[in-house]
Order: sequence, then C-alpha cells, then structure tokens
Amino acid sequence: MHSLPSQIVPNQPPTALAPMQDVTMRDFLHLVAKCGAPDYFFTEYYRVHGQSKIDENVRQSIVENETGRPIFAQIIGEDIEGMRRAARELLKLPVAGIDLNLGCPAPKVFKKNVGGGLLRDPAKIDELLAALRDETAGAVLSVKMRYGFVDDRYFDRFLEMIDRHGVDLVSLHARTVLQLYRGKPDYSYVARAVRALKCPVLANGDLSSCDKAVEVLAQTGARGAMIGRPAVRNPWIFHQCREKFGGEKVFVPKLADVRKYVDDLWVVTGGDGLADRFHLPRMKKLLNFVGLGVDAKGGFLREMRLTKTGAELFAVCDKYMVDGGNAEKSFAPDALPNLVARPNHED
Repeated sequence: MHSLPSQIVPNQPPTALAPMQDVTMRDFLHLVAKCGAPDYFFTEYYRVHGQSKIDENVRQSIVENETGRPIFAQIIGEDIEGMRRAARELLKLPVAGIDLNLGCPAPKVFKKNVGGGLLRDPAKIDELLAALRDETAGAVLSVKMRYGFVDDRYFDRFLEMIDRHGVDLVSLHARTVLQLYRGKPDYSYVARAVRALKCPVLANGDLSSCDKAVEVLAQTGARGAMIGRPAVRNPWIFHQCREKFGGEKVFVPKLADVRKYVDDLWVVTGGDGLADRFHLPRMKKLLNFVGLGVDAKGGFLREMRLTKTGAELFAVCDKYMVDGGNAEKSFAPDALPNLVARPNHED
C-alpha cells in the first residue's frame, strides 16, 4: 500500500472535501482553502469514455491548485481501456492519486452503468480495480463509494475486492445509491469497512458539523472525515474540525463573515461579468445550503429564491446577515431544523 500525503496536523484524523459536480472546481477549492483547507481535495469527476480527454475544469483544479494541499483526481466510467488511459494521463499532472467514483447517485449517471450504477455489477468493478491498480502501480489509488445500489447484497464482496487489489484509501458514503440524500446514513457500514479493510477509511454522508464528525469517527473507528455539502454551507468546517480534534476552542463565524463569504461566492460563480439570468441560478444553488444556517424561520431562503437580479440578491443577504444587528449574530454550527436545501450534489 502507498502512504497518503501528510496532514496539516500530524496524528489528527484527516479531513477531505468531497468531490461535488459543478461545485468543486478550482476557484471554489481556493475559497475553501481561504477559510481553512482540508487535508485533501478531490476534483469533480472526469467522465471517461472511449474518446474522452481530460475535462478542462478538472485540469485547472490540478495544475492551478494554489490551496497548498494535495488534490486527488476523480474519474468515472466503465470502459477499461479508457479508464487506464485517463489514469495514465492524470498521473502526468501533479495529483496526489487517482480516485474511482463508485457512488454518484444521479439517475442520469447510474443509468449509464457508471458511478453508483456500477454497484450492480461486481464483476465489472473487479475488472476496473485490477486495471487501475496495474496502471497506478507507483501511485495512490482510492475509491469513493456507497455501500450498495439498492441494498448491501454485494458489500462484503466489494470490501474483499478492495483489499485484494491493494486500494490505498476508501471514502464510504453510508447510504445506498437509490437513497440519494434521503434518510439517515447508516454508519454501521463504515464500521464494517474499517474492520474489514487494511487501508484507511474516510466516513462520508451528513457529517454536518465538527461535532458530528467527532461523533461518527468515534462510532465507526474511521480514520478520517470526508465532508461535502456541509462545507458549502460552512466553509470553515475543516478549520473547526482541526480545533475540535485538538481539544481547542472552536471558531464560530458571525453572520458578517457569512456575508463576506457570499461576496466570494459571487466571484467564484462568475463575478460581475456574467449576466444575472445565468449567474443567479448558480448562486442560488449554493445559497440554498448557506441559508440552512442563517435564519431559523426560513425567511432568507424564501426571499433569496425569489430574487431576479444580483442587486435584489445582495439586498436580501444584507437584510438577514448585516442589518439590524444581525452582523454580530453567530452562524449556526449545524443546519437549522426544518429547513431544506433543494439542490442535490454528489458528496
């Protein structure tokens, strides 16, 4: 097995920002790093097929990585030779390793028998792991997966394959593919993976705060935590995890800090050069998560979703994050109850 890159704080549980399609691109990674980087980053997935070339967003995230932290390149596909070729090409770039996506639950993805769809086909996974391990013989090979497609019928078989092919890291989202993001994760599957595998396991799925990360790691014995959507809501979460792991006082951002984060998100999603009709949907997708910690009554989410211009959007943000003494209020450490973020992303 290959050693993982060094961590920010030695001997602490490592943290990772989960790959999220159309979110974890170069500028967003830099923004998260500005708030407190995780130990490891992962690119959004590079969809591999017979004629594919490295996606430009993936390439930028790797070759223009100024976060100071290592980045893994995630690939998704089922064509064996194409996946071999993709791994070879990516390993020419400054990557920490190659990550195989076996978990994406988007129907448009799994219906093509890639991502989470491959969890219906253990024989194909076995073939893919063998090919990728051969192609990455001198590098780290990791797997991002769920514990099954509709149930756990192949889970133990997957764990045996992962061990046999010498995978170096597994990130396990504790749901099935068909669950999408509904229902509570079953972290007992993370604990089973920890007991069965020689390689480190990162727990993934609704690690919504540093407190929840500590709780799940203690419950499962997982080596570390992979966090996705909660890091869109709270980009300080990795910094908070390090403080929590170290027994230090945990930083609590104010709503004024969140308001500055909104300005940064505006730049990340297109800046002032992008027309509002294209820009606002991108912003609202992310603010659906941010809003889960702003206003317990849901007023921010309702009003934000109705805005039609950038000026209107910023006015709503000022109303709930700055005006009337709101600037000094604490940002909720976890998602507030009874609020729902509409968009879905793989994490």
